[in-house]
Amino acid sequence: MTKDELLENFSYLTDWEEKYSYLIELGNNLPPFNENDKTDENKVQGCMSQVWFTHEKKNNLNYFNATSDALIVKGLEAVLISLINGKTDEEILNLNILEIFKEIGLQDHLSPTRRNGFFSMVERIFSLIKK
Repeated sequence: MTKDELLENFSYLTDWEEKYSYLIELGNNLPPFNENDKTDENKVQGCMSQVWFTHEKKNNLNYFNATSDALIVKGLEAVLISLINGKTDEEILNLNILEIFKEIGLQDHLSPTRRNGFFSMVERIFSLIKK
């Protein structure tokens, strides 16, 4: 999903209950996460929930998968993955994920702990592609 598609999809939803439901739906549509990948190495630090990311690079393109024990957080992972999967390091680093986060309205509708967790996920993505 492109940034524009994501923003458009969120713009059609009239209230935050619908937007939370959409986030949960996105999270439920993530590919299955291998239980063997739930390791300390793949765990995102700084999240109150349990959050794991895997990363693979093929032909200079980055591919991520993620899971969480919290439905909203899993939806946030799905938003991130939809924006970055299949992109080069440079494309990801040039994507203003935090601005998109604000444009969707997530900045004002998530608890401070979820917001901090989201930022920790973004930092984790950046650290994975810089390896």
